[in-house]
Amino acid sequence: MAEAPALHYRRAGPGDLAAVDALLARSYARLLKADYPPSVLVTALPILSRARPELMRSGSYWVAEAAGGALVAAGGWTPRGAGVGEVRHVVTDAGHVRQGIGAGLMRAVMAQARDAGVGRLDCLATRTAAPFYAALGFVARGEVEIALRPGIGFRVERMDCSL
Repeated sequence: MAEAPALHYRRAGPGDLAAVDALLARSYARLLKADYPPSVLVTALPILSRARPELMRSGSYWVAEAAGGALVAAGGWTPRGAGVGEVRHVVTDAGHVRQGIGAGLMRAVMAQARDAGVGRLDCLATRTAAPFYAALGFVARGEVEIALRPGIGFRVERMDCSL
């Protein structure tokens, strides 16, 4: 296992869009291929690996920045109302998984959501990420197919966690 880089966790801003976009593209392609067939990934990856400008502006999307400024993880949450939030677009650089970076980022995300009055976080986890979320206390509620676009479905695990 590689040594974890020195990290700084911070809230993302609009200026992080291109770096998060690149992080998603390089990581999802490598990480998801073990759990999804190429026929699914060829249509899903171009959609999944695009950073969302509204998340960069939300104040609840975070990045983990290594020394030198490289982004090695990103993710956040958005409120859904009635004390519920939704985990959004979490990724760890494929070269830095299993070093605690994503867990550290999610601890910041979960603390911010709890401080905002959220009592439960819902998550749509890829098959690849479901064990990661389970280790953070999320409970699997069953696999579902989400429509990424008309005619493009993607199987994910519905999970939630009480804060």
